[in-house]
Amino acid sequence: MRATRRRTCALLAASIAVAGLAAPVGISVAGRMGAGASTPAAPTPDPAGAECRTTVRGSRVVAYCHNPYPSTDRVQLHTECRRWWDIDADTAPVEVGPGRTVRIDDRCWKEVGAVWVTHRVRAPSTA
Repeated sequence: MRATRRRTCALLAASIAVAGLAAPVGISVAGRMGAGASTPAAPTPDPAGAECRTTVRGSRVVAYCHNPYPSTDRVQLHTECRRWWDIDADTAPVEVGPGRTVRIDDRCWKEVGAVWVTHRVRAPSTA
């Protein structure tokens, strides 16, 4: 009678362990299947924004931005100088129209620490 009890306890413990391990997998699969069926796919936005290349030579920075898309993009060059006493600078925003390329430049007194370009895309007008 003892061997039967031990066997029953061992089978019960193994069943609980398997159920505990399989439950999260089953919930995850059910969640993915339910989410795909009930929610429509999000619309993909149209591509927009200029592609910019920056070059640093010594203390001078040059950025070329080309916009191949039908929307207008306002780009702005930001320059962070390496020396604490050198003033960081931001250029005035420049509009890059569809199919256009612009050149933006800036400089530091000494070394350049970091350079980046920010974008603000404006949707094409429907006139």
